[in-house]
Amino acid sequence: MRWLVGWSSAAAAPSFLDGAQSADDYDLHPVGAQLVWGGSDPLWAVGDWRPDEIRVVDVAPLIRLAIFGTCGASDDQLRVGLLSARGGAVRHLTAWSGGYTAVAQVGRRTTVLGDLAGARPVFHAAWDGGTAYATAALPLADLIEAELDVPHLAAQLACPDVPEALGDGTPYAGVRRVPPGHALILREGAKEITGYEPRASLAVAAPSLDTEPAVAGVRDALVESVRARLAAPRHAPEPGYGGLDPGPVPGMGPADRRASRGPAPGIGADLSGGIASGTLALLAAGLPGAPGTPPGLGPGQGERLVAVTFNDLTARADEAELERARTIAANPRLHHVVVAAGEAALPYADLENMPLTDEPGPSLVAAARHRRRLTAGSADHLVGVGAREVLDAHPARLADLLLDRRRRSLFRPVTALARAEGSVLAPLTVYRAARRLARTTYWEGISEGAEALLDDPAGGLGGAPGRSRGALDASLAALSWCRPGPAARWLTGEALAEVSVRLRGSAGTANGDGTGRPGERRAAAALAQLGADYRVFEQAAEVRFQRLHAPFLDNQVVRACRALPEALRVQPGARAAVLGAVLDGAGIRGLPPGWGATTGPAAAAASAERIGLRRASAELADLFHRPLLADAGLVEGRVVRKALRAAADGEPLPLSGLAELVSTELWLQRLLMRRGSCWTGDAAPRQRAVAGGVPPRLPL
Repeated sequence: MRWLVGWSSAAAAPSFLDGAQSADDYDLHPVGAQLVWGGSDPLWAVGDWRPDEIRVVDVAPLIRLAIFGTCGASDDQLRVGLLSARGGAVRHLTAWSGGYTAVAQVGRRTTVLGDLAGARPVFHAAWDGGTAYATAALPLADLIEAELDVPHLAAQLACPDVPEALGDGTPYAGVRRVPPGHALILREGAKEITGYEPRASLAVAAPSLDTEPAVAGVRDALVESVRARLAAPRHAPEPGYGGLDPGPVPGMGPADRRASRGPAPGIGADLSGGIASGTLALLAAGLPGAPGTPPGLGPGQGERLVAVTFNDLTARADEAELERARTIAANPRLHHVVVAAGEAALPYADLENMPLTDEPGPSLVAAARHRRRLTAGSADHLVGVGAREVLDAHPARLADLLLDRRRRSLFRPVTALARAEGSVLAPLTVYRAARRLARTTYWEGISEGAEALLDDPAGGLGGAPGRSRGALDASLAALSWCRPGPAARWLTGEALAEVSVRLRGSAGTANGDGTGRPGERRAAAALAQLGADYRVFEQAAEVRFQRLHAPFLDNQVVRACRALPEALRVQPGARAAVLGAVLDGAGIRGLPPGWGATTGPAAAAASAERIGLRRASAELADLFHRPLLADAGLVEGRVVRKALRAAADGEPLPLSGLAELVSTELWLQRLLMRRGSCWTGDAAPRQRAVAGGVPPRLPL
């Protein structure tokens, strides 16, 4: 886990701190930190940062810029950007290729910029008369000795994709999150949060590019993002970690021996057979330069990129996806690695070894599964996370088209939905729902969502036996300003009532200003939820000496995708068409048959999850025998145990909601069993975070 932390104090620091050269010069500093800059407003980097992942440039005393992560800008470009940012215009600091966090200091003004997707968040908390900030919430919770924020956990379970319910809170009381697309500005301890993206009106659409220039922009942004990774220094596991294959060892299979070696040197990519991972793998292999391992550190001498395909042997894998992956891997610059996983890699396996992450997330229950796949990858590994959220149209965008009086653009998507559902009434039903959303004001939509939490938290299904949610039901549920999440049906009435009150009271808050079009707001909320889940996934499935890269979540790519015309985004197959044009523009042709097909993976994932539930049924029953979530008043243990048994038996219950409940309970137990603190020094807090939160039965 890597994070950066600093603070802005209200009073000037003692003179001896102005020339601080190390963390030990301060009475309070993070454990295992390296000082990036000192003075009265210090900044530290904590964790196993690589030397090239921290870049600092300055143009004058106390005018400096720090970049954490992978950034395609040169040092001269960083200096020019810093000079331009002295007056307060900071948006261009987020426009370079790559995934990074920027911190600019001009005198005693410090600006910390979050990203557009929320995958690299910024947190802040009031402390010692000033403001402390970090890219992780737990260190700030330790610093201010925070308790657990139970109402936020309730909102996170009830409405995970509704910003009005979550607000800017975190699971720790007093620790706040900077919204995606915003910057935290600190001046002598005082804070200000401001957006750096232009905002669209509810009534007037933002200017839209033509299709060809917009697709060309996506191509350029995606190519530059991949090129930024290829241009970065190559890395290999440190000597002494892993090493050569130990050969046959009793009780150790090939996957275990591969895990003991750690990731391969150089760059790799996922290759699931889908269009997102396939696009990244082909781009990384097709761009000029050596895509794979550094010379002398592995087979191929830098000529081949490691492409990893995960084959779940316990569930019915999509053979068409696997065949497309094999066809793509025939590229001579790709070295194909197939990870065949059995019962040990099912969801809900190895829960007792789940690491403590900064926040809870549904990916925690599948951490062992993801880690097995990623261990077969490289030291720098590309993943296709986020392609669906940034390229596909959220169903609520149909209402935006009606606001623009572009009814003809709705014909193809509603016809495809009718064909999938086999219902001639589907087009009319979707059209009516989209028109209703377009005519519903923001405040009316939030009020309806608050009522739905109390009247129908199951989202319209009511737990009816034998009925599952199809594409039509999911689309109709998404055509709303606010809707309950999949875990809401298992929360107590008191918890749902409290979240409903939070929704009604969102008027006047930063997230409740009522501006923006419904499709744009719902799409932004879905992307923010994905970004938060991806950050938890990174921490839960972390492999030592490995870095994951998600180019689709880079600011440059997100902006380019937002410029795509809405009429194009809502069409069936739009994502495959755009990524196909990206590859064609990059000179990569001859895509395998069936490119762009989307059926199969969801069903295989659901099958694997049900098998995992059945195998872990005894462990999950013990987990919810006396759950901490029940102590907090959020669930009843017997209700959750009954739902877990029903889902394992095949009843059509939302598996993602159960995963959220299990992940949150596991996270709470890991948090309350935690020892130690993130801070040290004479002034370090004497009480760790959440010690006074939920009354635990565990030893503290």
